[in-house]
Amino acid sequence: MRAKVPASVRILSVLVAVCTATAASAEGPQDVVDNAVQALEDMSADPNLKWFQNNLPSAVGVVVFPTLVRAGLIVGASGGNGVVLVRGPNGWSYPSFVTLASLNVGAFAGAQAGQAVLLIRTQAGLDAFLSTKFQLGADASLAMGPVGVGAHAATADILAFSRSAGLYAGVSVEGATIFVRNSWNERYYSSPGIRPMDILVARNQSNVGAQALRQTVAQVGRNPNTP
Repeated sequence: MRAKVPASVRILSVLVAVCTATAASAEGPQDVVDNAVQALEDMSADPNLKWFQNNLPSAVGVVVFPTLVRAGLIVGASGGNGVVLVRGPNGWSYPSFVTLASLNVGAFAGAQAGQAVLLIRTQAGLDAFLSTKFQLGADASLAMGPVGVGAHAATADILAFSRSAGLYAGVSVEGATIFVRNSWNERYYSSPGIRPMDILVARNQSNVGAQALRQTVAQVGRNPNTP
């Protein structure tokens, strides 16, 4: 007899599929890489995100979701594709691809799109992103990143910064599940069976299409106009 799938799981599966399809219609790995460059440029130019700009150079890693879509009626979901890069002695790694999926319950109707960037600040946070999947706030502590002049960061493995049409009440990532996009990693690096560890730690993979992204991550916070 087939086991009954809980209603919450069915709802999450359907809504995440809708969100991900909306965020990634005709989208491929290189599109996400290129759009991640734009998202970082948007955040690096924002005067309210000085803390993010100044602290990205010392972060353990960074995760960029160029487009997160939240959609639903009362019960909704957030979803989108992104890239993870890790800082090492020789600079930033090439990207590993991930997908974010989150179920939301509350008075919400319609759809909302935004950008989100996560700063990985600890080894525990990095270890989570080297796994197949994990939940933000459960498998690694999460806090909202500081915004505005004189802002101070909370103590957490990962800090989240999000924007929606220039606002900071962007798409929430609290409680979201992060999944590795193995098929995209294999496709982007032409390497069957590749793991995030190969890209982010061993660094035995490369793709010239990600050079602009690596350069942009390295430049954020080192702009001479950023105090």
